[in-house]
Amino acid sequence: MVAVAPRAVSIKIDEDTRERVKRLAEARQRTPHWLMREAISQYLEREEKRETCRQDALKAWKEYRASGLHLTGDEVMAWLDTWGEESEQAAPVCHK
Repeated sequence: MVAVAPRAVSIKIDEDTRERVKRLAEARQRTPHWLMREAISQYLEREEKRETCRQDALKAWKEYRASGLHLTGDEVMAWLDTWGEESEQAAPVCHK
């Protein structure tokens, strides 16, 4: 992967938020710049994972609507109850 030089971007925040960032940065012995970059990075990581989960759910729903194949909650729970035991069961087969 090719490293790309950081590029400055400005955002407008209200004075209260600016002071909160400044206080927290001082408490953490970091710069406000570092704190804001870290906050953005963590937010993006979390939201990208959330979006992947949402897309996976939509895909699963579409597949279910097309095929009708499913497992009931009870079937899944009965299977999970065997995890970690000598009699651990294989995943149940989906059905209509």
